Amino acid sequence: MSTPIPVTDLSFEAALAELDQIVRDLEGGRGKLDDAIAAYERGTALRRHCEAKLAEAQARIDRIVVGPDGKADEPPVTAPFEGA
Repeated sequence: MSTPIPVTDLSFEAALAELDQIVRDLEGGRGKLDDAIAAYERGTALRRHCEAKLAEAQARIDRIVVGPDGKADEPPVTAPFEGA
């Protein structure tokens, strides 16, 4: 079996996909106890990584939407493309 990619090197999407697979495998109840515990530990690390990535994304959005005075700016107005 190959060495798994370090959790911190995974994108949000890759971490979430791996976490989803771990959950499915654990819910299936197949495999050895030691393997299930190792998968649970990896899953916990993946969950924390995903939560951190989501917090980073929220902070980026807040910087876009909240003005320098700390008040919420109006969300950007989008106009349809010509000919749409």
